[in-house]
Amino acid sequence: MNTSTALPGTGGAPAHGATSAQACPIAPVLDIVFSRWTTPILWTLNAFGCQRFVVLQRNIGTITPKVLTQRLRQMERDGLVVRTYHPEVPPRVEYEISELGRSLAPLFAHLADWSADNLQRVEQARQEFDGTEDAVSRGH
Repeated sequence: MNTSTALPGTGGAPAHGATSAQACPIAPVLDIVFSRWTTPILWTLNAFGCQRFVVLQRNIGTITPKVLTQRLRQMERDGLVVRTYHPEVPPRVEYEISELGRSLAPLFAHLADWSADNLQRVEQARQEFDGTEDAVSRGH
């Protein structure tokens, strides 16, 4: 896999005006998968399976119905979620993670492992940095 950020014919140097996808080939994936609510929705659907809207909203917690609707529509458009309409009385709609969405599970597992292994170190680095910033701002 080519992980270079250089454009062809540039001698290895990144080109001025390069798009974010050219500068970082995973940028489009980050935009799709790691928006504010996409990750919790995918995580919840992967963990709990097929869910109705209200149950999904309850399992996520603080998401509003409007935002959940918007994100589910976008995720359905992106192929990450499958929406199934059941023409019953009353009508029933269920959401489940698609195979494409499920293919992200190993990535999420690696991120969960990284989080468990490193978030304490990140917090420690922040505290050290903030302590340094406080000392600098106080003139020490």
